[in-house]
Amino acid sequence: MLTFTVRRLILAVPTLLFISLVIFLLLELAPGDPMAQVPLTVPPEVKEKMRLALGLGEPAPIRFWKWLVQFFWIEPQVLVDHVFGTSFSEGDLRVISWQTRSPVMDIVVQRLPQTLSVVGTAYIVAILIALPIGIYSAYRQYSWFDQLGTFVSMVGFSVPPFFSGVLVIVIFSVQLGWFPSIYDTTLKVTDWDSFVKQLQQMVMPVMVLALQITAQLSRFMRASMLDNLNQDYVRTARAKGIGEYTVVMVHVLRNSMIPVVTVIALGIPSIFGGAIITEQVFKVNGIGQLLIGAIQANDLPMVQTLTFIFAVLIVLFNLIADVLYGILDPRIRYD
Repeated sequence: MLTFTVRRLILAVPTLLFISLVIFLLLELAPGDPMAQVPLTVPPEVKEKMRLALGLGEPAPIRFWKWLVQFFWIEPQVLVDHVFGTSFSEGDLRVISWQTRSPVMDIVVQRLPQTLSVVGTAYIVAILIALPIGIYSAYRQYSWFDQLGTFVSMVGFSVPPFFSGVLVIVIFSVQLGWFPSIYDTTLKVTDWDSFVKQLQQMVMPVMVLALQITAQLSRFMRASMLDNLNQDYVRTARAKGIGEYTVVMVHVLRNSMIPVVTVIALGIPSIFGGAIITEQVFKVNGIGQLLIGAIQANDLPMVQTLTFIFAVLIVLFNLIADVLYGILDPRIRYD
């Protein structure tokens, strides 16, 4: 397993370099001009100087190389300086946002807590709800509980978040007045009252996101459990007199979790990416809204950095899912 992990990590380096090149080339081909937001009263010669200051006057290979150096060499040094109080990155040029003229990673770090608090909480809640529903629905196949779970899952799959988000705002915020319709990103939890306000403003976006994730995970869990409940090893375990709870919750569940782990692991990068539509509906100032704003402003360094971070997370959690396979099923070995 260790050899497999090291080999995959080494293979991830050229994979990520190729992904970064593809992202850079796609953004180069995208229409738009970062100077489009500049007022028309600015003289053309001043616009040209601004373009040169942003590095747009250099050839594409030079700009790509500078971004690689900034992301893989300078930004890790900034992290080391922040943690240990050193000065390795002092005077080095970091990846700068064209829109805000500030380092991209500093903005990402500022927005990340908002995304994690909402999207991360929704993901955890969805897992805790979906797995028991999927297990019991499979064990009691075609029961009223299974039928109800199937109906709710279809609703979760079918209703888009821009509709369900507005619907819960109308019901719980406008009609009932229970929760605020706009997420206050400036709220700081310092006492019990502020903690209650934070919970209240998280309820609706978490509810909308958890509905979608629960619908997906519960169906995967149910299908995987049904596939394993009819296997020979289950009949053998029951014939040996092993208790039904042990058969289902130990033998069947462990094997059934293997495909579900893939879905859960590959869904974790979406936590860091944020739920773009939900963040727009509830005005959550997170990573998803940051990406949308950067795309609208043609902020190429911000878009390039964010999309590459998402690619890194996907490659990383693919590896984690493969390692978990071997832990959950001893029959799986990576030679």
